[in-house]
Formats: sequence, structure tokens, C-alpha cells
Amino acid sequence: MAARIRAFVVSAAAVATISGAPGESIQAAATPPAPAVPPAAVLPPEAVPHASARDGFDLRTALSTSDSKARKESRIDVDGCEDVVHGRLVGADAAGQGFQSAVPGGQVSELVARTTNPPDLTAWAAQAGRCSKVTVDDAAGTAVSTVTVHPAPVVPGAKTLSYQQLLTLPGQPPELPGLRLRTVAIAADDVLVVLRDAGTTGLDLDALAVAAWRHAAGPLGR
Repeated sequence: MAARIRAFVVSAAAVATISGAPGESIQAAATPPAPAVPPAAVLPPEAVPHASARDGFDLRTALSTSDSKARKESRIDVDGCEDVVHGRLVGADAAGQGFQSAVPGGQVSELVARTTNPPDLTAWAAQAGRCSKVTVDDAAGTAVSTVTVHPAPVVPGAKTLSYQQLLTLPGQPPELPGLRLRTVAIAADDVLVVLRDAGTTGLDLDALAVAAWRHAAGPLGR
């Protein structure tokens, strides 16, 4: 049972951290590519407690090998919920740096991106509310996605978003936990910071996202 849920995450939500065609209901039309993000804008390794196997990625390269096949094979029973279920906060025009790290209880992803087509986090939160519970049927099997929007950290001059997604199997007993994904995003002008963890990491993701935002400010000239 847990293996099927994890397979769904690999084919959809985990990949979405570093990929994503913008959804029409959340993002505007695509614009020219954003400038490169200096590596110094990304959190230093010691900022993520107990992180190991920290693998870096270039966002522009990752977007060029995105999960298009998974998107075609995925079927969601509520119109307009694809981007929310797959966590696609980053548009195809973005450039940036990021890391995926193994931590006790799960994994955490972090990225700092520049994008000429930033996501509207207020609209995203509203859409997540409308897509709070949907069924996904893809090549890995069927799963139920339950999304809960949380109060986001307050960052002066920026829009913020915080939500949790729980993936379970249809009819799964409530005493059996599903797989939890948490996401915190901060955006202003052409800069976007996204942190996401999977599992029971116990990380203060809000605090980490704010730290990443402040850390990126200098290298990005904010």
C-alpha cells in the first residue's frame, strides 16, 4: 500500500518540485526566460538540519527534462486541479538553483528561482482550497490527494503560501497514515523561493523558507 503511494509521489509530486508547466487558472502566459540565479543564493548545506545525500540541480536543465509523460498519463477527477495536485509552482520560464536532501523521516527540497512569470500565490491558495480533495489515477495507480492551506509566514514586501498535501489510497483506514508533503513558497517581483518536505521530517519549514528568502536577497540584488 505505502509503496503504491510512494510510486505516485515519484511520478508526480516529487518531480513537481523541479518542474511544471504553468496552469491557466493560476499563471499568466509565458514570457522570455529569466536571468540565471547565482549559486550563492541557495541555502548553505548546514542550514538544513541533519541533511545528507544533498543533490544539487539546475532548474533550467531540470525543466527541460520535465514530467510531461506523467502529466499525460495522470487523470484527475476535478477540472483545474492538476497544478495543485502536482505542486507546480514553478513555470517553464524560470531559472534557478536547488537541492534535494535526505533528512531523518523523509526528504526536503529547496530552490531559489528567478522567473518573468511568477505564480500568483493568493490565487494558488484559493485554487488549493477548491481542490482540497481529489482522486488521481495515473500509471502508478489510484491515490486520493487531500490539500490543506495553512497560515503562511509573514514576509514584508512578498506574497507567501503554506500548504500540506496528504496522499492516501481510496478506502484506506484512517489509522493508517498516508504520505505527507508540505510546501512553503515566498515570491516577490521576479524571485521565487520554494521549500518542500516529504514524510515526517519535523522540520520548521516556515522558518527554513524565510531563512532561504533572506539568504537569497543579497546575491539576487534585492
